[in-house]
Amino acid sequence: MSGMARGQRFDGGLRPEVEKFLASASFDWRLLGDDVAGSLAHVAMLAQAGIIDPEVAGRLQEGLQQIRHEWETGQLTPDKGWEDVHMNVEGRLHQILGPEAGYLHTARSRNDQVALDMHLYLRRHEHETAQNLRGLLEALARLARRTLDVIMPAYTHVQPAQPVRMAHHWLAYAAMFQRDAERLQDAEKRVDISPLGAGALAGTPYPTDPHAPRAALGFSTLYANSIDAVSDRDYCLEYLAWASIFMVHVSRLAEELVVWSSREFGFLSLGEGYSTGSSIMPQKKNPDTAELLRGKSGRVFGHLMGLLTVVKGLPLAYNSDMQEDKEAVFDTVDTIEAVLTVLPGLLDHLTFDPGRLRAQAAAHYSNATDLADRLAAAGVPFREAHHRVGGLVRQLLEKGYESFEAVPDHVWDRLAPGIPRSWLGSLTPEALVEQRRQPFATARQSVLQQIDRLEAWLQAAPQAPST
Repeated sequence: MSGMARGQRFDGGLRPEVEKFLASASFDWRLLGDDVAGSLAHVAMLAQAGIIDPEVAGRLQEGLQQIRHEWETGQLTPDKGWEDVHMNVEGRLHQILGPEAGYLHTARSRNDQVALDMHLYLRRHEHETAQNLRGLLEALARLARRTLDVIMPAYTHVQPAQPVRMAHHWLAYAAMFQRDAERLQDAEKRVDISPLGAGALAGTPYPTDPHAPRAALGFSTLYANSIDAVSDRDYCLEYLAWASIFMVHVSRLAEELVVWSSREFGFLSLGEGYSTGSSIMPQKKNPDTAELLRGKSGRVFGHLMGLLTVVKGLPLAYNSDMQEDKEAVFDTVDTIEAVLTVLPGLLDHLTFDPGRLRAQAAAHYSNATDLADRLAAAGVPFREAHHRVGGLVRQLLEKGYESFEAVPDHVWDRLAPGIPRSWLGSLTPEALVEQRRQPFATARQSVLQQIDRLEAWLQAAPQAPST
């Protein structure tokens, strides 16, 4: 740990293994731009409040801008002698300005400094994620329009249930991701708060104006309590919780892509740019991209559980345990960015077998419920109609028939007395999907309305501001 941080309180240095254990510069280096932005706003406030000389403030700001340029151009790399990104900035500023750099930390603690950096970092990345999430929803809207007239079996309990339009299925995922977008927008309120000025935990005796850097950095509000300002990690937990729910949806979608691309299902095929081969079996086309999308959920869930466990027993205010927030958040941000980079293209390059999908929608007695409904419409109590059709299906399966349509007339007349065979003409997959005309159902017009609503929502959703 640098002497700047330890001061004269200690006679000797840290043991090397302890210094390495405490260091965070290897992973918090990505915060340097945010750290400099916060420091620039802080220095401007110190000068405005008359706490430091404006000329000194000007030199501090020039030095900070030089450091940011060196970082952006790759000229500046972490110095192992300084434990974290904050001390790296201050240390480099000392190299540029000499003792004047010591004014930078006036009326500020690393506690409110690191909290500010994390707020700036997450606010920026949540804006970027919101934009990338729009890209995913746009891909789902395109996919829904492309598969509007493809009929497929929908499932419950992984058993064929009823026919639907394939577009209807993709729109179910779009609804999940819309909720994710709305949750993320709501979570941004808890990130858009400035902790700068809280000091170590109790504020500062200097006549500072914390609203000045808050406004300069574009934050909507200021923490109401200084202890909460430095000890709050709810916004990190909320982001990880959001990411976990989002990855649940990604994983469910990816699972279906994996299963549906198998030979047994044969519903779809992943684009060759999103598939891999086998190291030993030359015939294989593996859905590795979808599998890894599914697998990435585990690491995101783990980060949420890990940080919840870190925070759950911490007394107020700041504790070094809180350093564990960074790797969890950083890795999750990187994972979500990678997922949202890959998934829209994967969806755009799916190809389908409409004939097989339609055949499977017609098989396995997927029109049994509708046959029971026809009986009910003819005056039979629905529960009795349900039992009659269920018994009929059992008998037909025992005789080896896989659908009503496959049953010969003489067998039908014997096993289904009172159920006209002519009814089956209105129980085709195409007819069944069109009979469901509610706004959220699977008739063609209903599905088109769902696509239109999604596209209108995308048009109306707020664009992420640049920060």
